[in-house]
Amino acid sequence: MRRRESMISKEHKRAAALHEKLQLLRSITNSHAENDTAIIIHASKYIGELKQKVDRLNQDIINTPQSSNIQDSLPTVTVETLEKGFLVNVYSAKSCPGLLVSVLEVFEELNLTVVQARASCTENFQLEAISMEGDENVGEIVDAQVVRRAVLQAIMHLNTNITDD
Repeated sequence: MRRRESMISKEHKRAAALHEKLQLLRSITNSHAENDTAIIIHASKYIGELKQKVDRLNQDIINTPQSSNIQDSLPTVTVETLEKGFLVNVYSAKSCPGLLVSVLEVFEELNLTVVQARASCTENFQLEAISMEGDENVGEIVDAQVVRRAVLQAIMHLNTNITDD
């Protein structure tokens, strides 16, 4: 007798779990269906619509390859705040003459002293620098966003000048 009660209990748990999952599926797909079959049919249609959207987006990506090339050529600048300075990482798919000097000039303008740096200026440009705030910055607010914006502006300004020549 206990075995049969145990089987019935398990069956009720499975049915409750299935019902809960169907109700979740109903809410995700914004279905107003009441019975289980209608919920599943509506979900199937919803999945088909999502698949069509994905296909359209993939087709858009294929049809506009120049946008990804533009994205790849944009420089990446990340700035992390340290106790008394910043860790600055700069990456650009293209290196150009004077890029390292321009970035270092930004540090100088912001009164940041480079205490450690690694740079590569061959085919692409990479710079990792640790800089500390100088004593002259007392009262001035130099935060990570200010440093990031200034470095990006210097890179963009340099790239604009090179393409104009």
